[in-house]
Amino acid sequence: MEAPRTTPVVEGPLAEVRNVVAIASAKGGVGKSTLSVNLAVSLAGQGARVGLLDADIYGPSIPLMMGLRQQPETGPEGMMHPLYKDGVALMSIGFIAGEDAPVVWRGPLLAQALQQFLHQVEWGALDYLLIDLPPGTGDVPLTLSQVVALSGVLIVTTPQSVALEDVERGIAMFSKVEVDILGVVENMSYYICSKCGERHEIFAHGGGREAATRLELPFFGEIPLLPEIRKSGDEGLSAVVREGEAGPLFDEIGRRLVAELQRLAEEG
Repeated sequence: MEAPRTTPVVEGPLAEVRNVVAIASAKGGVGKSTLSVNLAVSLAGQGARVGLLDADIYGPSIPLMMGLRQQPETGPEGMMHPLYKDGVALMSIGFIAGEDAPVVWRGPLLAQALQQFLHQVEWGALDYLLIDLPPGTGDVPLTLSQVVALSGVLIVTTPQSVALEDVERGIAMFSKVEVDILGVVENMSYYICSKCGERHEIFAHGGGREAATRLELPFFGEIPLLPEIRKSGDEGLSAVVREGEAGPLFDEIGRRLVAELQRLAEEG
């Protein structure tokens, strides 16, 4: 089945990208990068052409989580070529700055770097370009909403109230710049004890679903605290490619994302 197209046809490296989706939360530490990596690998495994852009300039996580450290090659016209792993085209400031090198930039340079990664990378023909955003509602998400016709934003939260308050601020920001909210994912939703088998709701539970219902947004699902997800991120191997509990969860979120993009394409 052909992927829907929700991004207008434009000139340049994004001309063949059918859908540009941001993964966002105004709260740090909720698992945006974990979702971005595993969702990208899941979609690629389902036959889609997928790219993943790490837009967290200060704290890039994609190089570690995908297990890649080499620098991207640059063509004769100055266009960078993305790196590839598990069928996903990848770009991050972490590939360029080097391992453990801090990026000490002011706001305008963040916006400039984001535009370079969008327009000076040979993304090629993609069904989905996922963009892993930094926390907050500052320069990067605002610049992104201005320079790219986003298909929409997938919101990540954890169940507790402090995360949900920040998430709702992020949703309000994207609504102000007229970007569709595609859905909400609740991460770190619960933990199943490996010894007793009991379910523990460490960060409370159900806040993401309740927020989605209250704001009349699709709820894409819950991701529990699973050791295999943490281990996969640390070892640079997506949880989706392992044989475990996590893969089907991310696959289902991917299917719901594609269905929502299809609905928007049909309405538009």
